Amino acid sequence: MQGLNIAVIGAGIGGLAVARACALRGARVSVHEQTSEITEVGAGLQISPNGFAVLRGLGLGNLVRTAGLQARTVALHDYRRGPVVRLDLTRLEARDYWFLHRADLIGLLHRGAVDAGVDIQLGQRVDDPAALKVDLVIGADGLHSMVRKVLNGTLAPFFTRQVAWRAVVPHDGSRLGEARVHMAPHRHLVSYPLRGGRHLNLVAVEERADWSEESWSAEGDPGDLRARFADFGDAAQAMLERVERVGKWGLFRHPVAPVWGAGRIVLLGDAAHPTLPFMAQGASLALEDAWVLADTLARMPDLAAALDSYQASRQDRARRVVEAATGNAWKYHISSRPLRAAAHVALRLGGAVAPGRMMRQFDWIYGHDVTRGETI
Repeated sequence: MQGLNIAVIGAGIGGLAVARACALRGARVSVHEQTSEITEVGAGLQISPNGFAVLRGLGLGNLVRTAGLQARTVALHDYRRGPVVRLDLTRLEARDYWFLHRADLIGLLHRGAVDAGVDIQLGQRVDDPAALKVDLVIGADGLHSMVRKVLNGTLAPFFTRQVAWRAVVPHDGSRLGEARVHMAPHRHLVSYPLRGGRHLNLVAVEERADWSEESWSAEGDPGDLRARFADFGDAAQAMLERVERVGKWGLFRHPVAPVWGAGRIVLLGDAAHPTLPFMAQGASLALEDAWVLADTLARMPDLAAALDSYQASRQDRARRVVEAATGNAWKYHISSRPLRAAAHVALRLGGAVAPGRMMRQFDWIYGHDVTRGETI
């Protein structure tokens, strides 16, 4: 990649990761970010082992370990009756599963890109990627990607009939390493610790018939959130009572882009395959894309062949993960009382009799290492 001139559109997780990956392999890289400073709307995120493998390969693994909390268990709770089953994440073959504040991950990726020689250009909106005088434009501009439209036109999303809230609340430092899911008819509430346990990240999801705005940054009403989850038990109420500010957004399903690369333009992350949050794979998929794209460009000097190979190697996996995330919410939202009771009995039995088998069902996601142990 020596001498290859690359422009990355978007300074999110995928954009900064691919910028560092390409720069470390010898490319000249600039990142064009339309905001005047690198910030990230949102709160916590989960980096599963497949995503951490890329961060380790980029030489950032120790920084992630310092900034994050290692996830050890996922506890599933009935919204009123309490614990159902605890899933032991240490049974995963790849055990590096981390909770991080999104801003912390963006910050370390930003520093990593700058240290690799990447030119970060803030306040730079790119309306015509083809006009950039570079060898390759990487569209890492997220859910509402302008670059995606250049390659694929407008691919209309549809409302999933689900609305989500997210917030960060103070925490007493307990529950380190545990994500908790409170499951209820048509709703669920996820919580996990951040920043040494000083905070909890909350994500609440409710099924709803209508919604008009697809936004990641709209403000919600904490009182409305509490009212919609008022029948949850004491543990959930204690978290919800601490919410002072909350974001709110409708969940829309977007198709995986048919075309990821053509000419001098290629897509990455949510720009290529937006995913719902029910497998916590958005960030990790973008990191996988970043590594594979940089690696493919380094191995295949013919640009057209490299872009074809990148899409061929990533599209089926991305589609499978997106479909798994789309189908996962119903497991938390079972409304029939007998069916919910039967499902919880099955979870308890599986946790008691075959806990390893319960975790191995996720090996195809978490055990996937696109770096194959390599470090740049």
